Amino acid sequence: MNKSAYFVAFSAACAMLAGPAAAEDLVFNLKNGTGSVLTRFYTSPVGVEKWEEDVFGNQVLEPGEAIEITIADGRSVCEYDMRFEFSEESDLDTTTDTQNLCELGTYTIHE
Repeated sequence: MNKSAYFVAFSAACAMLAGPAAAEDLVFNLKNGTGSVLTRFYTSPVGVEKWEEDVFGNQVLEPGEAIEITIADGRSVCEYDMRFEFSEESDLDTTTDTQNLCELGTYTIHE
């Protein structure tokens, strides 16, 4: 067996052993373009009836601030629903949107 045939056979064997491809983390920058404090941010894949846990945890996103968001839920989907909740002092209503997070580099929430 020549070297190139051996390499092709070896590569095919490795691919079979690797199993299904792992889902990649979805990473994007979220910017608060409002004048209110963003207190909670939820995501879930389109079609899932419940929101996942609050992405921020104990953090908040002040007006004008940005943060890098990583969705590492192990899924291999791109379309996500997003829910934004603001501080009680804000006059902004809860906002929802749907985005392709695989293609999203930056998302700015506006009033």
